Amino acid sequence: MNEQNMSIYEHIGELRRRVLIVAAVFLGATIAGFFLADSLIVYLQGADEVKELEMNTFRLTDPVKIYMQFAFIIGCVLSSPVILYHVWAFVSPGLLEKERKVTLSYIPFSVLLFLAGVSFSYFVLFPFVVKFMTSLTERLDVNQVIGINEYFEFLFQFTLPFGILFQMPVVVMFLTRLGIITPMTLVSIRKYAYFVLLVIAAIITPPELLSHLMVTLPLLVLYEISIGISYFSYKKSLKVQEEEEKFHVQ
Repeated sequence: MNEQNMSIYEHIGELRRRVLIVAAVFLGATIAGFFLADSLIVYLQGADEVKELEMNTFRLTDPVKIYMQFAFIIGCVLSSPVILYHVWAFVSPGLLEKERKVTLSYIPFSVLLFLAGVSFSYFVLFPFVVKFMTSLTERLDVNQVIGINEYFEFLFQFTLPFGILFQMPVVVMFLTRLGIITPMTLVSIRKYAYFVLLVIAAIITPPELLSHLMVTLPLLVLYEISIGISYFSYKKSLKVQEEEEKFHVQ
């Protein structure tokens, strides 16, 4: 009983240590974000698709709010590899040696996929969205007054979900290695998954066919890639189980 209690205390102490490390790294990354935010905000305001739009502030606190939001997001992105590593390090004792190596390799892929999703949404889709919105404003013959706070909130709401959606292959690979899902399951629910992705695409894009297709098709391709990755991970898991059974028999 005492050994079990000591083990629990050790786990709590380990968790506390890693939380403090992650908090310190995130704080440092956020402080760095304050120095990087200015250049990034100016760059985004000067992008070709919005440089003709006049940005306004409606409250004295808007610039501060924008700075804080950018610093926080930059801090999250810069510290994400460390955060993911410590999450992995905390749960890795419960994994097999081969599973530890495989799941550790997920971290750089996860960060790269997030950046790829944000880049895809900003450089490919966002110009079409801005063009659609401005053309609609012109057709309605209304005066467009754009608040910088509202503009960046819309930009975050449009781009950041793509970074999360692009995590699909990594999440599927991880859940397959844990035995929670199988590629057969993904194939059997394909039509339902397609419907959900279509709904997501409809929510995050304006009511315009080309933009909707430009979002939907990559998401469907990602799902098919995830099925292929799941097959690969599933075969690896079966191979590991067979090796373990042979070892126990011997």
